[in-house]
Amino acid sequence: MENNDEVINIVMEESDNSKSNIPVIDMREFEDLLDSEKAYQKLREACEEWGCFRIINHGIPTPLMSEMKTVVRSLLDLPEEIKQRNTDVVTGSGYMAPSLMNPLYEGLGLYDFGSLEALNSFFDQLDASSYQRINKYNFSPESVGSSGVQLHTDSGFLTVLQEDENVSGLEIMNKNGDFVPIEPCPGTLLLNLGDVAKAWSNGRFCNVKHRVQCKEASIRVSIASFLLGPKNGTVEIPQELVDDEHPRLYKPFIYEEYRSLRLSEKLHTGEALQFIETHNIA
Repeated sequence: MENNDEVINIVMEESDNSKSNIPVIDMREFEDLLDSEKAYQKLREACEEWGCFRIINHGIPTPLMSEMKTVVRSLLDLPEEIKQRNTDVVTGSGYMAPSLMNPLYEGLGLYDFGSLEALNSFFDQLDASSYQRINKYNFSPESVGSSGVQLHTDSGFLTVLQEDENVSGLEIMNKNGDFVPIEPCPGTLLLNLGDVAKAWSNGRFCNVKHRVQCKEASIRVSIASFLLGPKNGTVEIPQELVDDEHPRLYKPFIYEEYRSLRLSEKLHTGEALQFIETHNIA
């Protein structure tokens, strides 16, 4: 039995790991000066080619990850009248009940989840807005083969996902347009980039398209933490990412305005970025 001080210590060989079709980033490699340059290069390539990667040896205790899932499941099993109290702080941040578009999905949202001192300090330093969503997929025998959540990109910069350790269903779309199944891998975290990352990087990073499919009759639960965009400012491409070979692709924009545009126009897979492209400036 593990004690509460024990942390994740996973060694995975990508070539032998049948559960990982995406890049695997080992956080220990960033601690060694000799390995760190190669590690950063690998991270950049993952962001550019996939927009998605798995991290291992992240230092989060396994009992804590398990406890999180227990708490999340208990919250999502509350009566609907109680879950409806989880109202929006910003558009789309509160409780999402099953809908015609996503009849098997429901979720609760916690806006600005960085309540611990260290997290508050981190996000304050970045002047960034954060948001957490806990998700439940009510998969049944009748729903096998159907969609749990439609194909979409995330609107923000970065999403950190604690997957369901036992129930699969997540799929990402690679640059060839093929769907790649992401099988559960206990003790790891899955990270993916959204629209803000693509715009900020001047198109270098990939805002990965992904969906959830019902593959088995079992409740699926996940926890997603989002780094969205600046609280009080604009998203703007750094000057060092703009040159003759890489002209500026996107004009500066306010994240909340972009988020509202995506929702109002029902542009869920990154199409809203066209409205902030520089050639659309009047």
